Amino acid sequence: MADIADFANDLVQERIDQALAARSAFKPALPGHSLLFCESCDDPIPEARRQAQQGCTQCVNCQSIDEMREARHAR
Repeated sequence: MADIADFANDLVQERIDQALAARSAFKPALPGHSLLFCESCDDPIPEARRQAQQGCTQCVNCQSIDEMREARHAR
């Protein structure tokens, strides 16, 4: 059975969620910073890829491997 503390907790959580949503709405949509080296294999990420896919963290080969893995596990 819920008591007054549970109701207060729910109210506080709702207010926190609202505040976070309002804060997120005001954040500018800036693209992430691309890494210079792949986080998976440490090979350099080509400049063209970093500019075309801002916020990338993996080289094309590692990204392709990850996407194939995700597609295989999504079934």
